[in-house]
Amino acid sequence: MRDAAPAQDNRVHLKDYAPAAVTVTHVDLHFRLDPLATRVQARLSCERRGPGDMVLDGEALETITVLVDGVDPGDRMRIEGDRMILTDMPDSFLLETEVQIAPERNTTLTGLYMSNGMYCTQCEAEGFRRITWMLDRPDVMATYDVEIEADLPVLLSNGDELQPGSWRDPWPKPTYLFALVAGNLVATSDRFTTMDGREVALNVWVRPGDEGRTAYAMDSLKRSMAWDERVYGRAYDLSVFNIVAVDDFNMGAMENKGLNVFNSRYVLASPETATDADYANIERIVAHEYFHNWTGNRITCRDWFQLCLKEGLTVFRDQQFSQDERGYAVQRIGDVMNLRARQFREDAGPLAHPVRPESFVEINNFYTATVYEKGAEVIGMLRRLVGDDGYAAGVALYFERHDGEACTIEDWLACFEEAGDRDLMQFKLWYSQAGTPRVAVTESFNDGTYRIDLKQTVPDTPGQTDKAPMHVPLAFGLLDREGAEIRETEVFELREAEASMTFDLPERPVLSMLRGFSAPVILEFEQSDADRLTLLAHDTAPFTLWESGRALAKDRLMRALTEEAGFDAAWLDAVAAVTTDAEAAPAFRALNLSLPSEDDLAGSLHNAGYVPDPDRIYAVRRAAQLAVAERLADDLPALRDTMAVPGTYDPRAEDAGRRSLGAALLRLQTYLDGGKAARVAYDAADNMTDRMSAFVCLLEAGDESVAGRFEADWRHDRLVMDKWFMAQVAHAAPRDAVGTAERLMTHPDFDGRNPNRLRAVIGGLTGGNPAGFHAADGSGYAFLADWLLRVDGANPQLSARMSQAFDGWTRYDADRQALMCGALERIAATDGLSRDLSEMVERMLG
Repeated sequence: MRDAAPAQDNRVHLKDYAPAAVTVTHVDLHFRLDPLATRVQARLSCERRGPGDMVLDGEALETITVLVDGVDPGDRMRIEGDRMILTDMPDSFLLETEVQIAPERNTTLTGLYMSNGMYCTQCEAEGFRRITWMLDRPDVMATYDVEIEADLPVLLSNGDELQPGSWRDPWPKPTYLFALVAGNLVATSDRFTTMDGREVALNVWVRPGDEGRTAYAMDSLKRSMAWDERVYGRAYDLSVFNIVAVDDFNMGAMENKGLNVFNSRYVLASPETATDADYANIERIVAHEYFHNWTGNRITCRDWFQLCLKEGLTVFRDQQFSQDERGYAVQRIGDVMNLRARQFREDAGPLAHPVRPESFVEINNFYTATVYEKGAEVIGMLRRLVGDDGYAAGVALYFERHDGEACTIEDWLACFEEAGDRDLMQFKLWYSQAGTPRVAVTESFNDGTYRIDLKQTVPDTPGQTDKAPMHVPLAFGLLDREGAEIRETEVFELREAEASMTFDLPERPVLSMLRGFSAPVILEFEQSDADRLTLLAHDTAPFTLWESGRALAKDRLMRALTEEAGFDAAWLDAVAAVTTDAEAAPAFRALNLSLPSEDDLAGSLHNAGYVPDPDRIYAVRRAAQLAVAERLADDLPALRDTMAVPGTYDPRAEDAGRRSLGAALLRLQTYLDGGKAARVAYDAADNMTDRMSAFVCLLEAGDESVAGRFEADWRHDRLVMDKWFMAQVAHAAPRDAVGTAERLMTHPDFDGRNPNRLRAVIGGLTGGNPAGFHAADGSGYAFLADWLLRVDGANPQLSARMSQAFDGWTRYDADRQALMCGALERIAATDGLSRDLSEMVERMLG
């Protein structure tokens, strides 16, 4: 852990970027592994690129030897804290170092550490410096030869295996892509033939006993490889591709060249232990990390300010893949729901930052929804603006021009300006201006002229005011009053603060705006119920059809919250019509049954000038769900029967959609029968998806026995138990949520060092039970603050990420604000706070 210091003293700025004076072109590493005394010998082939000293990074290293061209550098070398400075170096030289590290004591889960007796690494963003002295920056790209010495059966690193424990990666890579894994592992193996005829060995490595749950990860990998060849023309470039499942891992997965390291929850799956959501996540994350081979590895980012260049682009690619695998409409709606829940909230609070930030204290704090999800939306807008052919040409030029390089956003956009003959200077503002643009839409119809007026505003965010208008592609269509499409989808490019469109029509149409969610904006459009109902019944664009139903639901909930209005028959009938529409896909019907979340409603109330009351939001949502259940009461049993999936469990989209709708219907039925149907469903479940659906319903119905039954059946399975921990907190009554979390923290199977287990309980409270977290007595805030301080000393990345639950504190009433602010101030005043957590707290406090 690094000692905290005032954030302003440690800030790194994009404007200060400069290439390294001396670079490294090749790295030879020799590891002699030992839990408490691992020796790392490094031989760095160095070349001068400009004037100045060579400054290497290192943390928690015991330095044993430093040689330059075989001799002691004497006073030309000095170590100042976490830096080694070499002066008066020749134009080319060999730097040899030997250090000792203690992986078993490395609780940060960065660098080289141990998980259940297995050695593994996590080097992104700046973890390699915990392994040996190095220029630990993404623009220093080198080839690697690695030797691993250990009395363990499996010794893995990047590249191609020359002999057991000996690896060579011929492709230049930055330090953050280095990986090493060593332990007692078993593999599920397969092969893939690339489009240029090369055979690639594929392995998924797991702990003994887990190999029976790797088939879907392997299948996802092979489908990802074939898709990337088919859609992007990118073939894999080594003779082997390894995936390793690790229980203790801060992130979801890591794209290390040829050796991807995964959180176990995103590898291991069987019908008995994994839900449909788990299978979908495995498919998506395996694809994401594999796609990084070209968008992140072969072409990487010049500096960490360009992080969105690899992450936003690769998220866009994995979204494309998932749309092809699982259906465009449902996948797109899910991606937008995730964006709004995570990134829009980020944009609206004290943690708002541009897709490409201008400065940071700790780069780990910028692995955010803005960089990833909003970064992907920017790529999607770019594709919409230049067209499919222009996008394909721009990407092809990018791969051709920059293969093997560390690049910038400017390099990326230049390829599209050239290939598509477009000026993207204004579009570039999406990378530099924070905040979610708001687009106000008004319409009028007079004497055969239909007019749409548009006005965009970009809100102030921390450090940014008076922003320029963005380049916003707005996809729209027009329907007649009976729902027939009279103008197919077209794109209006909003580039000014205000603009308008006019159409000569015989009658006022129904406007279908922001089709496909063509830009990450908040649409301010007071559309009539009649128009929304027309769109809900007839729109040919699935997203706006769903959005119309969502708008109707949010309008009713907001009225109930602000005016104490009831839930009218017209809305309930519309919900029932979509739910019972046998022609609509079950997954789409399930999405239409989901109400806006408690957090979404809190943000909407705040934006409308109201002070959100978490307890009232919880009660009103439940009342709305009960009203829907009562409207569908006569249909629920028969509808559930039609959603039953016969035969062997299949995680793919069609069957998963049926189970999704079945689960939504069961939850409604539980409101009416107190859990009677859920008890039958729990006993009959033959897969984890159905079992968890019934389990959640029974928890919400107050069944005190079901948690014990579940635990007795699944205590032997660590990943299933993560679900058990989280569900109990997330679905506790708000008054019991904090107490449930505190009780579970004392459970014998709770391990506060394991990120998955810790996130299960704390995330179950902060994200899954907002009314419980925002308890009026402040107990949720105190609980989180206590655990952040407890975790921070061992794992600063984890504490910093979990602290984001405080980011919406300014929304709430004065008493809750004071309690949250007090919790943040208590954290800030703690001695020895990590730089990671310190920066987050300072940003939230402003």
